[in-house]
Amino acid sequence: MAETHSHAALDGQLRGGAPDDERYETDSAPAGVRPGDPELTADATLADPELAGPALLGDPAFAEDATVGELELADRQALRRVAGLSTELTDVTEVEYRRLRLERVVLVGVWTEGTLASAEQSLTELAALAETAGSQVLEGLIQRRGRPDPATYVGRGKVDELRDVVVDSGADTVVCDGELSPSQLRNLETRVKVKVIDRTALILDIFAQHAKSREGKAQVELAQLEYLIPRLRGWGESLSRQAGGRAGGASGGVGTRGPGETKLETDRRRIRQRVAKLRREIKAMRAARDTKRADRRRHDVPGVAIAGYTNAGKSSLLNRITGAGVLVEDALFATLDPTTRRARTGDGRIYTLSDTVGFVRHLPHQLVEAFRSTLEEVADADLVLHVVDGSDPDPEAQVAAVREVLAEIDAASRPELLAVNKVDAADPETLLRLRRIWPDAVFCSAHSGAGIDELRAAVEARLPRPPVPMLVRVPYDRGELINRAREHGEILAIEHTADGTVLRVRVDPMLAAELAPFALAEPAPAG
Repeated sequence: MAETHSHAALDGQLRGGAPDDERYETDSAPAGVRPGDPELTADATLADPELAGPALLGDPAFAEDATVGELELADRQALRRVAGLSTELTDVTEVEYRRLRLERVVLVGVWTEGTLASAEQSLTELAALAETAGSQVLEGLIQRRGRPDPATYVGRGKVDELRDVVVDSGADTVVCDGELSPSQLRNLETRVKVKVIDRTALILDIFAQHAKSREGKAQVELAQLEYLIPRLRGWGESLSRQAGGRAGGASGGVGTRGPGETKLETDRRRIRQRVAKLRREIKAMRAARDTKRADRRRHDVPGVAIAGYTNAGKSSLLNRITGAGVLVEDALFATLDPTTRRARTGDGRIYTLSDTVGFVRHLPHQLVEAFRSTLEEVADADLVLHVVDGSDPDPEAQVAAVREVLAEIDAASRPELLAVNKVDAADPETLLRLRRIWPDAVFCSAHSGAGIDELRAAVEARLPRPPVPMLVRVPYDRGELINRAREHGEILAIEHTADGTVLRVRVDPMLAAELAPFALAEPAPAG
């Protein structure tokens, strides 16, 4: 992980709008809105996201009628220019050309709604994502607008300031806290003269770095290519080259002569072929996963899926409960490939715990679709153990973001148990507030072990009960049936007699059929 650097406060003034004769390419713009028109109510610069918070609420830079000082620029010769994202597809079967290796980055966000604190938190999270991808964050800027500019994301005056900041800091890359349209991406790169990426591309890059299994790599590549297809147009001079043109030729026949297939068309065709192949591979791997899931269902093994915000401590809790030894790393999206481990209740009943990929605000739709087969572990679970980072400044927003994704994968109706983790690092006042909001939640710490026994008991209490109640006397030479009843059922009472072991149990239908020869008649009720 890259070393964390402070994000220097920017003391700058918006420049005037671009000349009237300057025009931007846009994908779409609302009726009556000229692309690039500043819709600015207040401009702000963001101090260190590690420190930003309520102190900035009184900053005059965020006042509606604010005026700020002139930004002092370094010598323009300090600018280190980096070419924009390339569209040259030398081998479309390799997705490495899209894996971003960020170096020195400047962050920029548009604050359209909510509080200043929420806007700062979003940019702070973007900084953590950038550093997880291997970059050094230099600066962070926020612009307050009614909506992002359809041509350049931020207003034209802010683009000028952003360009000056890039020159002054020697940044290689600008990262925008939102998903850019293809034209916004091209217009920004044209103006700031360095590589520009958006939040979606950044998250895709982190997933590409962390995917380990064949299925995980295929899912990430599929998401990257789906993201790339609409962004091919107009990137680089290579797209103007022709592939197989026959202009003026006589052998093509009527209707076939002309410029031939453009490089853009070739790229799109090859990417779509690769996408189709990846979908087939993922579908085949999904069949294997479904087979394992069906086997667990056949034996009525309850399943618990651990879901939650990225870096909330899901893998640490899995290790605490099961002793699984799963990789634990203080990084965003450290777990991409699902891990399933067996656990036992206090009376010996077996159930499974599955660790899943972490969620994040504005999780790219391409990733949700690509990882749908993996996320079905959550949708198919008997219980969703929703892990919340109690030390986060805004745990409620994390929960809302996770539940939004759960709804997208049709898992919102699954039984849910909230586990507020990291209580040893949380603010006491925050914990008091969360206890009032979520009275049924379990508060625990995977690090210190506090509340883990309570969490185990809460999970066990919410597991589905086996459907078939029975009273049986099992001969002593059939002890394996007692072990199976303990592992796959619920033993309510046990008594050892001269003729065998009498059990009052609840078991699944398959085990009930094997126990049927030893069933006892229920005693008549007293009365």
